[in-house]
Amino acid sequence: MTPMLEAADTTRVTPRPRRSAPPAWLVVALACAGQFLVVLDVSVVNVALPSMRADLGLGAPGLQWVVNAYAIAFAGFMLLGGRAGDLYGRKRMFLLGLGLFTLASLAGGLAQQDWQLLAARAAQGLGAAVLAPATLTIVTAAVPEGQARARAIATWTAVGAGGGAAGGLVGGVLVDLLSWRWVLLINVPVGAVVLVAAVLWLTESVAGGRRRPDLPGAVLVTAGLATLAYGISQTEAAGWTAGATVAPLLAGVALIGAFLVVEARTAAPLMPLGLFRSRAVSSANVAMLMSGSAMFCMWFFMTLYAQNVLRYTPLEAGLALVPTSLAVIVGSQYAPRLMRRLGARTVAVTGTLVAATGFAWQSTLSTRGEFLTAIMVPGVLMMLGAGLAATPLAALATSGARPGEAGLVSGLINTSRTMGGSLGLAIMSTIAAARSGGSTSPAALTDGYALVFRTSTGILLAGALLMLLWLPRTTSAD
Repeated sequence: MTPMLEAADTTRVTPRPRRSAPPAWLVVALACAGQFLVVLDVSVVNVALPSMRADLGLGAPGLQWVVNAYAIAFAGFMLLGGRAGDLYGRKRMFLLGLGLFTLASLAGGLAQQDWQLLAARAAQGLGAAVLAPATLTIVTAAVPEGQARARAIATWTAVGAGGGAAGGLVGGVLVDLLSWRWVLLINVPVGAVVLVAAVLWLTESVAGGRRRPDLPGAVLVTAGLATLAYGISQTEAAGWTAGATVAPLLAGVALIGAFLVVEARTAAPLMPLGLFRSRAVSSANVAMLMSGSAMFCMWFFMTLYAQNVLRYTPLEAGLALVPTSLAVIVGSQYAPRLMRRLGARTVAVTGTLVAATGFAWQSTLSTRGEFLTAIMVPGVLMMLGAGLAATPLAALATSGARPGEAGLVSGLINTSRTMGGSLGLAIMSTIAAARSGGSTSPAALTDGYALVFRTSTGILLAGALLMLLWLPRTTSAD
C-alpha cells in the first residue's frame, strides 16, 4: 500500500512542463513585422491623397493633416510608450499598440467624413507610438549583446527603412488597382496575423519593477512634443515667422523645459536625466536627429521630382524607387560585419559620408533627367549610406542603457529619428517653396528640389563630423 501512496504523491507534485522559449529569429521576425507597419504608414498615404481629396471633399489643410495627424501623435507619445513597456511589459504594450493601430486602420479605411479619417490617423499614430519602442526593446531583449544583437538590430533597421521605402510603391499599386481606402485597410489582415502570432509566441518581460508611472512627466513631455510637432507642421503653410508657427513652437519648448524641471525633482522620473550622462546614448540620439532631418525627406522629394518633373505616374514613381529600397536593406545587413572589423563609430561615419555623396549627386538633377543617373544611382548611394549608418547608431544607443531603461532608450531613439524627420521635412519644404517662388513649372520645381538636396548634403557632412568627434568607437560588447 505504501508504494501506491508514494506513486500517488509523486504524481501529485510533478510540475507541469513549461513551454519552451520561442526561437530568437521568430521573436525578431514578429517585432520587425510590427515596425514595418509603423514605418510603412508614414509614407504610404502620400500617393493616395488626391483620391482622398476627391472622395471626402478634403481641402488643402485637410490633406496636410492626413499626414500630420499620424506624425504628431506618433512623435508626441513615443517616450511614454517606451517607458510603459518597461513598467507594464513589452509584450503587453506590443499587443496594445498593434491592436489599436489595426483597429484605427479599419476605421480610417471605412471613414465617410473627413473628421473620421483624421481621427483614425491620430489613433494610428498613438498605436504606433506604443508599438514602435516595444519592437526594438523586444529585439534587444531576445538577443544577447554582441554581434548577434547587431545583426538583429540591422534586420530591424532594414525592415523599418524598407517600410518607408515601400510606402510609395505599395500605395501606388493599391490606389491604381483598388482604391485609396486599401492603403489603410491592408493593415487590418496583416495586423491581425501578427497579433495572433505575438499572443502565441512572444514572452513577457518587465524591467521597471513596481514603480508608479510618472504621470506629470508623461503629460508634459507628450504635450510638449505634440505642440512642437504641430508648430513644425505649420511652417510649410504659414512660414517660420507667422504667429501660427511661433506660438506653438514656443509653447512646445516651454512645456519640454517644464518636463525637464519635473524630471530633475521626481523620485521615479519618466526619463532619468542621468541617462544622458552616457556618451553612447546622448551622442547616438543627436546623430540620429541630424541624420533623420536630412534623410527622411529623400523619399518625399524624389517622389515629387519623379511625378511633377519627369511625369511618372504614382506606380511608375514607386517602381523607380525599388532599387533604393533594396540598397537600404543591403546597407543595414552588411553593417554588422563592418562594425566587427571597423567599430560602430567608423561605420556610422562612413555610411553618413556615402549618403552625403548621394545627396550631392542628386542636387545636380535637371528637368530632363534619365532614370539611371537622376534617380537610381544617387538614390542607391543615399539609402545604402542610410542603412550603414542607422544600424550602428541604434546599437550604440541601446548598448548604453541599463535593462530597466531599455524601453525608454528605444522610444528615445525612435523619437529622435521621427522628430528629426518631421523638422527636416518642414524646413526642406520651406526651402523648396522659397526657391521655386510659387511657380509649378518643371524648371522652378527642379531648382527647389536641387537646393533641398544641397542643404541635406551640408547637414550630413556636419553630422559625420559630429559622429567622428563624439560617438564611442564601439558598443560595450565590442
